[in-house]
Amino acid sequence: MKTPWQEWHPQARNKVACIVAGPCVVENYDICAKVVQKLLPVCEKLNFFYIFKASYRKANRTRASSFQGIGDTEALEILAKVKAEWGVPILTDVHETKEVPMAAEVVDVIQIPAFLSRQTALLQAVGATGKIVNIKKGQFMSARTLLFAAEKVASTGNNRILLTERGTFFGYEDLVVDFRNILWMQEGKYPVLMDATHAVQRPNTSAGMTLGERRFVSLYARLGVVAGAEGVFMEVHPVPEQSPSDAATMLNLEEAESLLHEIARLYAIR
Repeated sequence: MKTPWQEWHPQARNKVACIVAGPCVVENYDICAKVVQKLLPVCEKLNFFYIFKASYRKANRTRASSFQGIGDTEALEILAKVKAEWGVPILTDVHETKEVPMAAEVVDVIQIPAFLSRQTALLQAVGATGKIVNIKKGQFMSARTLLFAAEKVASTGNNRILLTERGTFFGYEDLVVDFRNILWMQEGKYPVLMDATHAVQRPNTSAGMTLGERRFVSLYARLGVVAGAEGVFMEVHPVPEQSPSDAATMLNLEEAESLLHEIARLYAIR
């Protein structure tokens, strides 16, 4: 029996799947609001549990000159405003144990970034908040190794854990997805999400930024649902090309809406 994630939040009850979607990073309130305004009613219509996501800061950037955020306090205030005005649960990621308390004051789901998915102290600090915890599978990890990361969170008494597949390094500048990972991660009795946008990235390029193949996002999302994922993670932006982070792989609002309808049809027949 899989973990009944529908019991973790009042808005999740009786929902068919979990959708985590929003811009890569908090740029301003207007961008966040446009995403929620578009996706929330669509998810409600399709009976999806919608979680808005945005990083308040991007600690893992290719270059020192890359955009890291508008400031922690301002970004968290924007996330709090989105939650208050739209009534949606919020997800953001943390990078060090000292960040955990301030993030926990605002968000409903705290995310462990893929590159930090072995950091014991960070995993346990996040688990101790009692919040829902989403652990991204490191690009360097096997699916079953990720279950040890989940054990670290669970050791705090917090079993409200999501695991997310986001691709595995294939050489130096590409990722591949082994969809068997979804089933392997589910062996831990944790719900699994398919991250359809980060999985199409091309990291570590000589351009000094992460590139990617947006045209494969829909395919990866659909394959993840077919493989058994309890939900889909996607980054969405009103104008992806103008974003200072992950511009190559985020979906625009129309693409995201279309994809939600595609995966709803798959969930209906799964």
